[in-house]
Amino acid sequence: MLQLTDIEAAADRLKGQVLDTPFVESRTLSQLLGCTVFLKFENLQYTASFKERGACNKLAQLSDAERARGVVAMSAGNHAQGVAYHAQRLGLRAVIVMPRFTPGVKVERTRGFGAEVVLHGDTLEEARSHAHSLAEQQGLVFVHPYDDEAIIAGQGTVALEMLRVQPDLDTLVVAIGGGGLMAGMATVARALKPGIEIVGVQAERFPAMVNAIKGTHLPQGSSTIAEGIAVGTPGGLTQAIIRERVDDLLLVDEGDIEQAIVMLLEIEKTLVEGAGAAGLAALIRHPARFADKRVGLVLCGGNIDPLLLASIIERGMVRAGRLARIEVSARDVPGNLARITAIVADAGANIDEVHHQRAFTLLAAQNVAIELVVQARGREHTTQVIELLQAAGFDARLV
Repeated sequence: MLQLTDIEAAADRLKGQVLDTPFVESRTLSQLLGCTVFLKFENLQYTASFKERGACNKLAQLSDAERARGVVAMSAGNHAQGVAYHAQRLGLRAVIVMPRFTPGVKVERTRGFGAEVVLHGDTLEEARSHAHSLAEQQGLVFVHPYDDEAIIAGQGTVALEMLRVQPDLDTLVVAIGGGGLMAGMATVARALKPGIEIVGVQAERFPAMVNAIKGTHLPQGSSTIAEGIAVGTPGGLTQAIIRERVDDLLLVDEGDIEQAIVMLLEIEKTLVEGAGAAGLAALIRHPARFADKRVGLVLCGGNIDPLLLASIIERGMVRAGRLARIEVSARDVPGNLARITAIVADAGANIDEVHHQRAFTLLAAQNVAIELVVQARGREHTTQVIELLQAAGFDARLV
């Protein structure tokens, strides 16, 4: 089984090839969550993900004959970019198989690193099968995204850097998809600080590692905003390491992950993808579990589709009460809409959208249902707006 010396050797290979990213305390998150939170900014890597650590370590160890053949990898994004970038840097041919649903930003970025991108299949499993076929047909070296000792060792260098900066951490909280990052980090942490608590996090919709380790039979979903950890089958190597060296596995839902993305954007001014926010999502979901502890989180990736991000931000505003729908029933006479909008404006709120509903309503024919989408400072402010509308004689309610 992989040992600390393997990861220390990987760290030597990676010197000057990947960033030693910042690992700093977030005072605001610490105050909000009741524990001391340290963030490892792996989203600042050149490819915006920790994945290039493993890719670089793997490619650096290929023989001359293997380099001449070139490499093939399967990935929905971050592993693809890591392999493509370091293959380009080392002068190797790289073929990347990606599922057809992969966000366009990740496809184009991978092509931008000089890789030959093949879009195949609707799932990661179908893409993986095709990548193996190409490896056999063209003699390419298959670079697995997580179930490979060189890959795991490269990813484990994240923990070496974290514990060098903060050796007195109580807990590590790490996202798990196939398990490469967690397996590598757990190997380092268990060797350098045997008493440290190591906790893995999976999305509720893709609990493959939880099922494998805990013997549960939780259902697999079809999609998640944390597509970077949406893995249907955990690795064999990673599963064995996690079973031996990890203390606990937690699940987070889509709302937790969305909230974590928005918090990191607002508080830390840093952009993460769904998988990159999974660790913070666990602290949000299970605050008592981590109370008063010194917790290290890895912001493991920052590649997110802009349209998805826009939707997440908007939904986050709704959850925080900063974006609200208010329905106002009023007489359908000239001037009433102006009165309503003036009341909202005087309350210091801003109207995003206005929709009149005359036909599809049970109100009297002389009345109209006016739906307002309002920007407010929070839930209390929204309540104040509704109370002012009601005081003016309008039937107003939060939708």
